[in-house]
Amino acid sequence: MSLSSINNKPFGVESPAELQAKLAENEYLADETLSTTIFLSLALARPLFLEGEAGVGKTEVAKALSRWLGTELIRLQCYEGIDVTQALYEWDYSKQLLHLRAAETVLRDGAHASIEVLENELYGERFLLKRPVLAALTSSGGNPPVLLIDELDRADDEFEAFLLEVLSEYSVTIPEIGQVRAEVPPIVVITSNRTRDVHDALKRRCLYSWVEHPTFEREVEIVNLRAPQVGAALARQVASLVEDLRGMGLYKPPGVAETIDWAQSLAILGAKELSEKLVDETLGSVLKYKEDSDRVRSNSITDLVRAAVRRVT
Repeated sequence: MSLSSINNKPFGVESPAELQAKLAENEYLADETLSTTIFLSLALARPLFLEGEAGVGKTEVAKALSRWLGTELIRLQCYEGIDVTQALYEWDYSKQLLHLRAAETVLRDGAHASIEVLENELYGERFLLKRPVLAALTSSGGNPPVLLIDELDRADDEFEAFLLEVLSEYSVTIPEIGQVRAEVPPIVVITSNRTRDVHDALKRRCLYSWVEHPTFEREVEIVNLRAPQVGAALARQVASLVEDLRGMGLYKPPGVAETIDWAQSLAILGAKELSEKLVDETLGSVLKYKEDSDRVRSNSITDLVRAAVRRVT
């Protein structure tokens, strides 16, 4: 990478601390390590690879960057079996067929056109359906879009290999057209829940950060920011109990989104503080597997609630 490609003040921010403040203004509270990694990925125009358990807020990083920059969020949701067609482009076959029929009508009326010209017209840009990757590479005007490649670990090795060209040169090759290169590289955020290891070749092209569940105090701040109607006391009690739930070895420990949903649910029901009855009735807001709910109930909700409340009062 040449020095000319390095921007010491990406999008006008001069330090990770300033970027951290910008993210906070857009409802994302990042710690110092994550803020520094995001800052450097923007400064170096390198993809950002975020790994961590489901629900820790990886996807929200891309959303917050998009809100801050006032630019488009282009999301590619990965899944088993995804291929280049879903990620890059397709030809609009129905539109091509209409064009052929129109050309046939014109030719019958005496117009002259070669078969080669007609064939070339079929593979022009107006017949191209741009999927997320190509849309991000060809975006123009204003700040670059944020390309979110979500849950890459769900895709297979072949799809990772396709991404290598994109992440190396911010370009792709379309056989009928040739190489398409981004005038301004998109901001790329890749997430993985680590259900399988992503290859080193792809990781080497990125700046990496492992995203942990937030600390207790940070999670309270997040609840207060995203759900201010909950109230400070209830927010602390909910965050305290969620912290205990994550330490119980559940099949699916609750993420930050579940913490916010639970706090909001309790507030809607008029709760000012936790109670055994309310916790039991609203477990479905925070736990999404019957086995996890059964395990929590078998460990005495009364004791869990008392411990969580006592710790924050």
